[in-house]
Parts: sequence; C-alpha cells; structure tokens
Amino acid sequence: MRGGIVVVTAALMAAVGCGADDDGDAIIDYGPAVTPYSGSLHIPTKAVDEDTPQALLLASGAAGRALECDGEIFSGGGPDGWGEGEGGDTPEEGLRLFFDMFDPEVPRSGYRVEREETDRVLYSYDVDGRTKVAVVVAKDQRDRPGWGPETHASCDPFELPASIADSGDEEIWTDRSGGRVPTTTLSSHAGAEHCGWRSAHFLGTGRGEDYRQYVRDPGGVIAGDLLTSPYDGDVRMPADARDTGYRYKDRQLWLTEDRSTAYVRTSEGVEAWPRAKEPIACL
Repeated sequence: MRGGIVVVTAALMAAVGCGADDDGDAIIDYGPAVTPYSGSLHIPTKAVDEDTPQALLLASGAAGRALECDGEIFSGGGPDGWGEGEGGDTPEEGLRLFFDMFDPEVPRSGYRVEREETDRVLYSYDVDGRTKVAVVVAKDQRDRPGWGPETHASCDPFELPASIADSGDEEIWTDRSGGRVPTTTLSSHAGAEHCGWRSAHFLGTGRGEDYRQYVRDPGGVIAGDLLTSPYDGDVRMPADARDTGYRYKDRQLWLTEDRSTAYVRTSEGVEAWPRAKEPIACL
C-alpha cells in the first residue's frame, strides 16, 4: 500500500487490542523506518458507506497509503475535525488527541515519527519493520487551530503482536497449522456489558456481503426474532458437518454446507450457535 498519490479511505476505527503499553509514552524513537513512506501526506479523502478495502482506502488518505499490511487494510478514516481549543501545541499532542477523540482499539504507545513536514506528521506503529497502524496529524486546518488527527488507518488485528492483539475484545482464532487467522476471515467476541449481553457471544465469518454472524446465547439475552433458530448448548454433531480447522482455546468450529448454524465443539460437548438474520450490534 505504499507509494505515490492515490485517493484513500473512511470507516470507524475498530481494530485491535490496546491493552499493552497503554500507560507508556506515545512516541518511541526507533530511528529511521525500514521502508519509509514516500508519498504525499495530504491525499483527498472520500467517505463511502461500506467497509470494503477499497472504501477504506478512499477514506483514510495518506494514513491508508502508509500501511504495510500482509493482507488488506482493516480500518481507516478521516478527516474528523477537532474543535477550537482542542488542538495541541505539538504534533505529539495531536496524536494524543486522536486517542482521546476516537478511543481506537490500537496500541497507544510505541509510535515512531516516520515522516515530518511543516504542517503534517506521519506516525507509525511498526511490527518487524512494517507499518501496521498509521496516523497523520495536521496543523491549523480550516476552523481547527493547533495540531490534531487528520487521517488514520490500521491493518487487521491479527498482524499485531499477540501480546497486544490478544488484549483486545476481538478473539484471534488459529487455523489447522496453528497460524493466526485474520479477523476478516473469522473472529469472535463477548457481548457488550452496557447492553446487558455479557453472557452472549458473537462469532463472525467473512466480510461485506459474505459476512455471517452466529450467536451463543445461553442466558437468552438476545431477542429470539433476531435469530434463525434458538441456541442449543447440547446437541449431536450433524453427520454432514465438517471441521473447519479453526480453533480458539478449547473451541473448534464445525460447519455444514448451508452454514445456517455454527457447531462449536468444546471439551464439554457440542453447541449449536444459530445464525443471526441480520448482523447484531450494541451501540
């Protein structure tokens, strides 16, 4: 995703675990970037009402272009203005404002200054010399004095170090070989406490039009009319179910050809997680 000038992305920043190093300094000088971003730090953005990689690239401007993902861009957006009196006196204060404004689930420390210009600075969070999170802060934009976040983008949470990715809400599954699976392929998370859904669990496969969501609901906290069938915590594994090879702790994911139900084998038996009629989210 590096290089020249191309229009880039938008969407909500919801990526990965932020727990590790949250109390540390936002900036750590690692020295020069291994492959510094050489494109423009000011690329026009366009918001699109979808979360495809193409749409995210249209929304995230230079931040999206600065990423060095193994897979596709995972999240990105901007610009979102800061109000008068909110802008920082320094670029680093502009970066801290990004965390305050968006509360993103990305690392909050360990960023390097990758590129610096008079009115813009590119900050990057690198893994093995490759940029996985990028934030561009800008100075004195229209009706926005001081330094603040202009664009931001991140790779899939599975590309972050396990110590960071595993501290977030998204559960990173593994495949048959033990490799970590992109959350755009498969991910799961507990229900939100502020919606009273903590006893529930959500599992998602695919992305965009291919996205399917399954629900574990032993406490019955999710309205039944949102699901294609009831949750059952003790079933026989269907004869036509196949082992996908995906694992999370003691959970194994099995699916039938029609994928109407996710069968999750654990050390205690087999559970049937019904498919949601439409994606369920707690706002």
